[in-house]
Amino acid sequence: MMRRLYDWMMRKASDDRAPAALFGVSFIESSVFPIPPDVMLVPMILAKRAQAWWYATIATVGSVLGGILGYAIGYYLFDTIGQPILKFYGKAESFQTFVEWFNQWGVWILIIKGMTPFPYKVLTIAAGVASMNVFSFMLASIVARAMRFYLVAGLLYYFGEPIRDFIEKRLSLVTTVFVVLLVGGFVALRFVG
Repeated sequence: MMRRLYDWMMRKASDDRAPAALFGVSFIESSVFPIPPDVMLVPMILAKRAQAWWYATIATVGSVLGGILGYAIGYYLFDTIGQPILKFYGKAESFQTFVEWFNQWGVWILIIKGMTPFPYKVLTIAAGVASMNVFSFMLASIVARAMRFYLVAGLLYYFGEPIRDFIEKRLSLVTTVFVVLLVGGFVALRFVG
């Protein structure tokens, strides 16, 4: 089933309706769908590099709006919908840890984890369960998802096809290094200022 979904998304990436499909995939990936939007984003940008920033914007907006659905699932429907989603992704056992992280770190945990390939839907549901302030949630989601999708778009825009394998195989490494640099920058500013 996963292979069929992947193949369907790759076919949709070259279709004229690809931007709408990218929005839809980005939206549902943030709450329930197993395949990340990068599977469509990467070939779409490679096909039309001049549209890289527009495609990153579509993925960001779709992901943030879908994240609001994930938040609502966590806040209102955790027992009926949220728990089965978490079980499907093998995150039910460790979920309470995420809720504790949200209670302790709030916006920062969403920004840091939201930029990585970690299943964003787990974060959105956890934010709802933790009753995170919805405006803080939306702002952190915009920052995290924009940073993720614009990083991918930027790499593909500037380096094209040669960077594709690197992104597909090492996206976790790229985003982890970026997060370390970002957090390190904040820490440095705190001590310098």
